[in-house]
Amino acid sequence: LSNRVGKRRAKPSLRVSLWAGSVRPKKSRIWRCIWRRTSRPIRRVSHISSTVAGASSTVHSNITHIIEEKKMKLLRFGEAGSEKPGMLDADGNIRDLSGVVADIDGALFSGPDMDKLRALDPTSLPLVEGNPRIGPCVANVPKFICVGLNYTDHAAETGQPMPSHPLIFAKATSAIVGPDDDVIIPRGSEKSDWEVELAIVIGKKASYVSEEEALDCIAGYSIANDVSERSFQFDYAGQWTKGKSSDTFGPIGPWLVTPDEVPDPHDLKMYCAVNGHRYQDGSTNTMFFKVAHQISHISEFMTLMPGDIISTGTPPGVGAGQNPQVFLKPGDVMELGIEGLGTQRQTCVAWSR
Repeated sequence: LSNRVGKRRAKPSLRVSLWAGSVRPKKSRIWRCIWRRTSRPIRRVSHISSTVAGASSTVHSNITHIIEEKKMKLLRFGEAGSEKPGMLDADGNIRDLSGVVADIDGALFSGPDMDKLRALDPTSLPLVEGNPRIGPCVANVPKFICVGLNYTDHAAETGQPMPSHPLIFAKATSAIVGPDDDVIIPRGSEKSDWEVELAIVIGKKASYVSEEEALDCIAGYSIANDVSERSFQFDYAGQWTKGKSSDTFGPIGPWLVTPDEVPDPHDLKMYCAVNGHRYQDGSTNTMFFKVAHQISHISEFMTLMPGDIISTGTPPGVGAGQNPQVFLKPGDVMELGIEGLGTQRQTCVAWSR
């Protein structure tokens, strides 16, 4: 089992075409050597420019500019239901993509418009002024799949053994909201809880894919707060979906971060604080079933479609694991984040018609 689900490191890649159109250096012996010898994205390449056979000064200039200054972080901004697609520039400013693509969704990931993004200079896009609401980073999500009990230290705090296969369940897509939107405590809830999780966004159709193929199916990574109502989840007959799918129980975002910005999804610090107290303070390095294994496994039972979200499990520190237990109530504030993927902040409010 350990060999099958052991730690896999995603190879850092140099995707020049992401921003420079058709400019893509060949994988020469030198490039392969660089990829083998580093586990982090290359930040500067000026010191190797003279050794890249056949590389023109134009290509070198493009590579240096791309790696040092460009970030592929996609987002959606604006009022709920009327969000526009956007992109962060190198200074963290939002740039309006609505003149280039219709939205950030599965149709974009699998269609020709992705080439337009790869060729863009973000500074050529309109600057978004002010401080707009940030919406869910992906629109029109076909499926929202979650993996439970997937961190060894979280399973230990619940007193449950690690499952022999990924424990998967569905979360209703109607639960999806923006990263800073209010979270509604459902009517009758007494045990609403938090879970910071790494979210995978699928970029192309995946059916019966191998672990070796799985990482190529990823459009990007984001943050999910898998908000849960423990009584609905465990005390009512049926599967976990009841306790996971209340309205607003699926904050996603703030950004969709492309895989080249996340060289190792299994080495990211993550946290969740409630009212200023940090309850969860973990890392994706205690994830049991790794990202590639999850995608491969799920694709055996359903076809994953572009725009699908997989929420990959949570580290220890949930409210149900405290002694005494702590649960959310109206007025509480959740703040959570994952290294390199941004932060979220939600205020809990009471349900009302």
